[in-house]
Amino acid sequence: MNDQPRSRPAQQPKGHRRPKKDPVRILAFEALRAVDERDAYANLVLPPLLKKARDKGDFDARDAALATELVYGTLRRQGTYDAIIAACVDRPLREVDPPVLDVLALGAHQLLGTRIPTHAAVSASVELARVVLGDGRARFVNAVLRKVSAEDLEGWLERVAPPYDEDAEEHLAIVHSHPRWIVSALWDSLGGGRAGIEDLLEADNERPEVTLVARPGRSTTEELLDVVGEDSALPGRWSPYAVRMAEGGEPGAIEAVRDGRAGVQDEGSQLVAIALANAEIEGRDERWLDGCAGPGGKAAMLAALAAKRGAALLASEKLPHRARLVERALAGNPGPYQVIAADGTRPPWLPGSFDRVLMDVPCTGLGALRRRPEARWRRRPGDLEGFAPLQRGLLREALSAVRIGGIVGYATCSPHLAETRVVVEDVLKGRGGQPVEAEWIDVRPLMPGVPALGDGPDVQLWPHMHGTDAMYMALLRRTA
Repeated sequence: MNDQPRSRPAQQPKGHRRPKKDPVRILAFEALRAVDERDAYANLVLPPLLKKARDKGDFDARDAALATELVYGTLRRQGTYDAIIAACVDRPLREVDPPVLDVLALGAHQLLGTRIPTHAAVSASVELARVVLGDGRARFVNAVLRKVSAEDLEGWLERVAPPYDEDAEEHLAIVHSHPRWIVSALWDSLGGGRAGIEDLLEADNERPEVTLVARPGRSTTEELLDVVGEDSALPGRWSPYAVRMAEGGEPGAIEAVRDGRAGVQDEGSQLVAIALANAEIEGRDERWLDGCAGPGGKAAMLAALAAKRGAALLASEKLPHRARLVERALAGNPGPYQVIAADGTRPPWLPGSFDRVLMDVPCTGLGALRRRPEARWRRRPGDLEGFAPLQRGLLREALSAVRIGGIVGYATCSPHLAETRVVVEDVLKGRGGQPVEAEWIDVRPLMPGVPALGDGPDVQLWPHMHGTDAMYMALLRRTA
């Protein structure tokens, strides 16, 4: 018989208690860490995290909605919250560990950007800090957030943002949470005026609608409206193939989306594909090319429209994994099409092979900041120089690929002038290469009913004017 006394569990220090694990806020923190550490995108990281939580039984629909709001709201307003947090700590933010900053930003968003009561926002954030950071850092989080809670958002903005008439760009950058260089670039693209730039910056901070596309010949808007329900969906504003889902709708629950007859696609992207397809062309109209096809939304639309006319689409994408996404998007499409993995700047096709070409070039993505809010904090002005040779090279090859009399569409999801009209003008005038003989086609008549399209001949769409991503499109006809 063992006469030794049984050991007792270690005693916790007096007053100590285990932190409460809040699965919603822990998930939001994990998503923000993935965005920061791995340069992941929230729209790719969050869905599997939510699915895992639902499968474990930790989440219901309200929990998922709150987690989504915490992640996207924190990312959208990160610049504003950083300025406020910086005013509440005694050292530069670069000296604060990134995980601590993530907890502070989540707390700031709950305090300043939601209706969560002050005491609940602070206590929940401190409990999160105890779980993921430890008690010592939790005390720091508690002290900082109590300072943040002393003012509402309007009061803080008066303190941390310079007056508009002293430094307009910095004022807008802090108030609307965009890097200053992006504020400047967007303002230039809009052409001036305070109302326009503030409306655009605010639109970038709003949650975008989920827009579906009924792929021609495979589905209809009537089918989608019927399946989604009148209370949960509306017809598109401009595209005849678009259906807008009410907030919180799940596209993956729709059978037509699951089997590829419909998809999720911004209405601006739909309009670009439709405009290229509807531009008048003389003579042969049998071979179409999507030269930068990944991930496949525009290619699926073009393939469907081409099939209705007996034309064939070649969808080319440089990266093999993105080419596989294109194959998935086009699977089951009526009519002939082919998907290849090829570099559009060193193409395998012969010059003059196509009647219509779409070149939706890689870009900074400044036109989709409402969908990928973290992109605004990753991009730098120098990124424009990296994209410039590629964009010009792809447009030159597109104009080479099309026959005389054929149509080229140059598109990009950025309103930055250096990625839009300047690229087209440089290529046509031969800056950096031989001049190309082509004429502009007015895009505006090819987007009927869409207002505020400017002076043409090219078109810039805007979130605050059109409810779309900030897509740009120029149409060119090869003349020699």
